[in-house]
Amino acid sequence: MVQLNEAAPDLIVGEWAQGAPSNISQEAGNVILIEVFQVNCPGCFIGGLPEAIEVYEAFKNSPLTVWGLATAFEDYDKNSLSNLKLLLESGQVVGETLAELGRRNLLDYDRLGYSLPFPVAMDSVVRESPSLDEASVNEIIYRDIPQFDEMTSALKNNVRQQVKEYLSKKTHSAKTFEMYKLRGTPSSILIDKKGRLRECLFGSSLGLKEMVEALLNE
Repeated sequence: MVQLNEAAPDLIVGEWAQGAPSNISQEAGNVILIEVFQVNCPGCFIGGLPEAIEVYEAFKNSPLTVWGLATAFEDYDKNSLSNLKLLLESGQVVGETLAELGRRNLLDYDRLGYSLPFPVAMDSVVRESPSLDEASVNEIIYRDIPQFDEMTSALKNNVRQQVKEYLSKKTHSAKTFEMYKLRGTPSSILIDKKGRLRECLFGSSLGLKEMVEALLNE
């Protein structure tokens, strides 16, 4: 498992869909921000990606590398490389992103109103058979719910059932997403100038800009 303050492993990339290919080990001396998103994730386009763009613009003349990493841990038909390329080439969005951003009047003729100015890669997403064994269930539970042991028996059973239902639909493995033990999207991975993992943030509005500035000042 990847640990904070230890060397960050290289991304496992399926394809670079925009920009020049690179990786963590090639960016020594730079702070790295990796904004992890799914194409079918409204919150990524409302919060996560705009924050990453703000950071990119604020520190574009600093030793900072910003990448987008599209992944897929659900809705594999929508969170696909082909839909990522549509997004990057024309701003076209799909599924829940299309519905929610449209409802909020955040689209321009069903197209995203902004573009991603940094390189974007697609996570390596490979087909696998669903695994419902106890170890797989526990791994997700204790990754996402550290206080699980303190819950009532009824609540524990409910959580286990929900995790099993999720795993039964998990027909693919997203290699980088799982390697970094991310809990969902949007997520932000921050790596310092020495290549050490410093933060894995889940969500948005968590002070990302200030964290990047602090790493740049180290």
